[in-house]
Order: sequence, then structure tokens, then C-alpha cells
Amino acid sequence: MSISNLQIKNLRNISSISFAPSSAINIICGENGSGKTSILEAINVLGLTRSFRTNKARHLVQTEQASTVVFASIDPMAQGFKQSLGVERPVEGEARIRFEGGDIDLSTLAELIPLQVINSDTFMLLEGSPAVRRQFLDWGVFHADKAFIQLWRGFRRVLKQRNTLLKCGKIDNQLRQVWDREFIAFSDQLTRLRIEYLKLLKPEFDKVVSQLLGDMDVQLGFSYGWDKKRQLDEVLASNFERDLRQGFTGSGPQRADIKLKVDGHNAAERLSRGQKKLVVSALKLAQGALFQRMNGRPCIYLIDDLPSELDSAHGELFCKVLEQSSNQCFITCVDDSSLNAFWHSQTDIATFRIADGDIAAPM
Repeated sequence: MSISNLQIKNLRNISSISFAPSSAINIICGENGSGKTSILEAINVLGLTRSFRTNKARHLVQTEQASTVVFASIDPMAQGFKQSLGVERPVEGEARIRFEGGDIDLSTLAELIPLQVINSDTFMLLEGSPAVRRQFLDWGVFHADKAFIQLWRGFRRVLKQRNTLLKCGKIDNQLRQVWDREFIAFSDQLTRLRIEYLKLLKPEFDKVVSQLLGDMDVQLGFSYGWDKKRQLDEVLASNFERDLRQGFTGSGPQRADIKLKVDGHNAAERLSRGQKKLVVSALKLAQGALFQRMNGRPCIYLIDDLPSELDSAHGELFCKVLEQSSNQCFITCVDDSSLNAFWHSQTDIATFRIADGDIAAPM
């Protein structure tokens, strides 16, 4: 997967720009507020119809404009065929997605543009709520197994109905058992897919961690969302009165989590800021490597302010891992000289300088 041409209109301080990125490494440099992160946002809109910085379109769309539009020529299956993709995100209403002249839905778009974002929010994989880690996990399962999206939607439907009945107090033990059977059926399948995916991800993660952090032992584990020593039907039955009082289901796959530990301790409490960046980046890089192994095509990486939090030695290690992959990378920094020495002379690198929302030719 790669983008061979990118056009952005009316996004933050970018009125209209167009450029042809490298299929490998793209460095976007400029002063703070120049618009370099906005380019990454635009690519995120292209792949997910939204920014990674805000869910509110009015903050994304340029002032006094009705919508932002991102258009690209892409090679989604990495077969050398260019195809057109465009996403329009209006201030009001739903996004419109056009691929090769026809409308497509969001799940189809997500399959076309496999995105990985590494920015300051990526620290939330260690420091944030379990929901952040479930989202990371489910991205991988979605791309690994075609059955996942329907299972996930079915589970969410049953969970929503069960919670509604609990909240309204309109559920007794007999009705609970009816909904619990469906809840458990979806839960078992969903949990199985998540566990299978993590088993595949772990060796990729261990490999990247060893490249970035040497001998540091970082353990990657999984929490079911309930006591795995007990059957889920038993857990739901014993927790029913508590769930009824609280008005929601307290146990199940909606509480699943990834556990990251270093020497048996919570990684978020054990690691320095720089080490945390390398560990969360290792998760993202490992996920991209596994995606490519399973699907035969690379991801697109959006990496905001790569040099921050990293010393020169670890910055170079990070760049070497990126360089060894076949992913298309878009990397922002204030000063590209901080990265120039890290790349091999044969690597295809395009450097773009941006100022006041306008981009210069490749350097």
C-alpha cells in the first residue's frame, strides 16, 4: 500500500496543496504551527474520514469553508496499479468516500488504507484506559480475520440491549439467561480471535523490542475482561445483582485489556519517557510487520515529531527499523538535520518543507 499523489484542500491552515510522496520515507519539516502535522491529519482523514487529533470536523475544516477534501492516487493491494480515492469531510453531516468513481463504506475504506499513527497520544497504549489498548488490538484482528467485524457488531448489539435492560430494571433471571446465551456466544468467538491474534503478534513485538531496547524483557499479556478461571456464564450469573444496581454489564470482552510488564512490573510505572516511546512504537511497528506478513502488503505510518523523547542513539535505531520495513512513512520534525544522518544512502527519501500551510518541492 502506498500513496503516489496527495491533494489536500481546506484543512486547518492548508488551503490547497498537492505533492507526490516517496513510496518509502517522507520527511515533512517546518516550524511549529506551519502545517506539518496537518498533512498527517489529512492522510488520517483519507484512511478513516477523521483526524487523530479531534473528532469534531469544525475544528479540522478551514475557517469559513464547508468541508475539507483529501484526494490521492493509491496502490491498495501493492500490485503496481494506481487507483483514485477521495474523502470529503463536511463541517455538518457524514463524510463522503469515493473510490474509483463509486461510493464505499468506512470498513471498506479501512481495508484499503491500513494506517498506523505514532504520536504523543500513542503513549496512551501504556498510560491510558483499557479501551485504548482494545482499539489497538481490534485493529489488528479486523485486518487479520474477515469474520471479526460481524462478530464485533453482533457483540456490541447484544451488549447494548443487555445494558439497556439493566439500566431500565426490566430484566429478571429468566430474561437474563436468554440474553446471556447470545452474549456468551459472541464473547467466546471474539475472545478467541483476540487471543489468536496476540499469539501471532508477540514474536513480532519481541523482535522489534530487541532491536530498539536490547535485552530489556517486555512481556505482552492478555486479560479476558473476566476471571478466566471461571466460565463466563457463571460470572454473569453471580454478578447479575451488581450489574442491575450499576445499570451495565461489568464483565465480558468489553473489559478486555492488553497487559505490558517489565520484569514483572507494570511497564507504565517502570519505564522512562523515552523507553515508553520505544515500547509503544514497538507495538505499532510489530502490528505493521504482522499485517504485511498476513496480507502481503505494507502499512502507511504517520509519525509525528519522531525525534522527541528520543536520544540520538535510539532515534537512529528507530529509523533503522523503519528503513528495513517496506512501509510508506510520513515523518514530521522541526529540523530534518536531526534525522539526516540516520538513513542509508540507498534509501528512497523525500524531504518536504512546509511554511504557513504551503509545501515546497522535494529537497
